[in-house]
Amino acid sequence: MNYQEEYQKKITSAEEAVKVIQSGDWIDYGWCSGTPVALDSALAKRMPELTDLKVRGGILMHVPEIFKIENPAEHFTWNSWHMSGIERKAIAQDFSFYAPIRYSELPRYYRDLDCPSRVAMFQVSPMDEHGYFNFGPNASHLAACCERAEIIIVEVNKNMPRCLGGFEEGVHISDVSMIVEGENPPMDEMGGGAAASEIDKTVAKLIVEEIPNGACLQLGIGGMPNAVGSMIAESDLTDLGVHTEMYVDAFVDIAKAGKINGSKKNIDKGRQVYAFGAGTQKLYDYLNNNPECMSAPVNYTNDIRSISALDNFISINNAVDVDIFGQVNAESAGTKHISGAGGQLDFVLGAYLSNGGKSFICCSSTFTTKSGELKSRILPTLNPGSIVTDTRANIHFLVTEYGKVNLKGLSTWQKAEAIISVAHPDFRDQLIAEAEKMHIWRRSNK
Repeated sequence: MNYQEEYQKKITSAEEAVKVIQSGDWIDYGWCSGTPVALDSALAKRMPELTDLKVRGGILMHVPEIFKIENPAEHFTWNSWHMSGIERKAIAQDFSFYAPIRYSELPRYYRDLDCPSRVAMFQVSPMDEHGYFNFGPNASHLAACCERAEIIIVEVNKNMPRCLGGFEEGVHISDVSMIVEGENPPMDEMGGGAAASEIDKTVAKLIVEEIPNGACLQLGIGGMPNAVGSMIAESDLTDLGVHTEMYVDAFVDIAKAGKINGSKKNIDKGRQVYAFGAGTQKLYDYLNNNPECMSAPVNYTNDIRSISALDNFISINNAVDVDIFGQVNAESAGTKHISGAGGQLDFVLGAYLSNGGKSFICCSSTFTTKSGELKSRILPTLNPGSIVTDTRANIHFLVTEYGKVNLKGLSTWQKAEAIISVAHPDFRDQLIAEAEKMHIWRRSNK
């Protein structure tokens, strides 16, 4: 096959490409920074004549044009594998919905189950000399998505980094139906949020002192994991490895500080393994054509068997709130949706199975409402409608600015006592009173 000749046969405009979409179709919009731009704009112009489209994607980093049409709920639903703030806002307009699933299960869901997908369209890096379009930092589940789709439309973006991997990091031109050369928009950037607070730094210090040389790291997104990353970059730790769901800017800082070489990894030695990456341009520049970084599908990165095969695995993730039974909610505020299950539970389970591994759920002990009221993140029971991301049987370490506690294997009264010990002092008596009512408190301990 002459790849350049094939390329010319398949190239078309975004407007022509989206003409294949019909009312009632399931459309995959890729993932995160690979969400289409030119194709999305063209589909938005067609959308008023279409109905009952079901569009899938996740972690949107810019507002799609289809979200901006008049009465979007009359024409399509947005079905998210993991929500960003953009998608959360669309819930109120009754066209955006979360699809609950463990992120690691996505490839199998596409391949083995009844997962309809007529059209898949997403951004890719330019075709290489072997006829492959790279998914950029979005390997995730896209190879499986392409296997299921009847029609694959790629939108080429010269600014998309070429992210090397071991497998399933791209799609071959022989499997592509149409090629659209986009306007090469800059990569969507995701900052690390506000600068680390004193609480973030206190929690980070408690976690970093638990990390040994040669550990393998997984960091979630947010202020506290970023603070941990910054502290690791400034530490004396050596020979660290990376095996993570999401590659974030903190890993770039740790690597450039000379702390990462992957030499102690039991598998993928020397490689920084990730399912997708999002951050600033610094991150995209670092990932581009970097053989040290390994873009891989999420059913590999988040597989408990992969995680547990790595000695001294350290998993660090955030929580919205935790109750005194040890149930962790990282997905909602009551019934108000925030994000999704992602891979948190996979990493909590895998880290504990790792030889020397530890998982840390971290959060500030309190938060302040818009009206200025101080509220505890540690609750007697989770608020009605809150989602249990990690069950009480799974949690390992819980860390707040008031300390860290190992909750594994504790009985209900021991667990309640330990959790209350890291709650804000202003709420401890109230939590003890509630624990007594629920018969999970030994009066002698008070």
